[in-house]
Amino acid sequence: MLSVFFSYSHEDETLRNQLEQQLAILSRQQVITTWHDRRITAGEVIDHAISGNLEAADIILLLVSPAFLASDYCYDREMLRAMERHEAGKAVVIPVILRPCEWHRTPFGKILATPTDGKPVTQWPDRDTAFLEVARAIRAAAEKLQRTVQPRSTPVPTPLEVKSLPEGATNWAPRSSNLRIAKTFTERDRDAFQHETFNYIARFFEASLVELQARNKGIEGAFRRIDANRFSAAIYLDGRAIARCTVFMGGAHFASGIAYSADETNDSNSFNENLNVEADEQMLYLKAMGMAFRRSVDEKLSQEGAAELYWGMLIEPLQRR
Repeated sequence: MLSVFFSYSHEDETLRNQLEQQLAILSRQQVITTWHDRRITAGEVIDHAISGNLEAADIILLLVSPAFLASDYCYDREMLRAMERHEAGKAVVIPVILRPCEWHRTPFGKILATPTDGKPVTQWPDRDTAFLEVARAIRAAAEKLQRTVQPRSTPVPTPLEVKSLPEGATNWAPRSSNLRIAKTFTERDRDAFQHETFNYIARFFEASLVELQARNKGIEGAFRRIDANRFSAAIYLDGRAIARCTVFMGGAHFASGIAYSADETNDSNSFNENLNVEADEQMLYLKAMGMAFRRSVDEKLSQEGAAELYWGMLIEPLQRR
């Protein structure tokens, strides 16, 4: 099996866990084995353990984010050494762009990044789809390495021979890479995520209307924040209203999440689509009721995906012209 090393900031640990889930099938199929600093056990010297596994890795994943670029340890110690090994042909570096940041002019900026086109994972409507792209890229790299690299021989120790271990691998023993445990999300967590998402959608709409107006002659956008739980948006072509909507929280019955109404209204009882907060064992996400028939009801939407869904509903009349 090929060894995969995760270089990442602890601020991105949740995203790393989600990626590791996607890579589980590669581990089951004995294509790769993964390592990151959460595998360090009591009694090990942390720097030695990280350095030893970095030096032994066949594939090094750089989980790129603003926090990664700001970390002296990630950037100066792990990334720079990873690039030295990459350029010497001793390892393959794969940048995985987690969150938007200025990564193109870094030492690894010349390497083809994943997901596709280097689009940050957090900007994909469905993060599972983004991490699937990453997993496929890692599988392709692993299969290429397996074709070109000689298998490592593992000599059988004689009774008088003591097998040496990599530097930092003290107290080593084989163990499972499946060490994730299910997370529990409280009602407070869900409520906070819903409010954060609503505010994200509001900012998304306001900025998108400004940009739409700047790019298209005769188009005007109007955004109005009515209160903490409601905003409206309208698009005009040569002064004539082409599209309107209201997005709100706190509706009755089925609209208990974040609802979309294809009109400017103060009514909270009617709507065209609704997003509810749900959770799996690792993260909170948004799920559409499917009333607009624009996405699968099984799709797990990020905040970006939720905003794109509602923006697509607003701008659709202009795209049919």
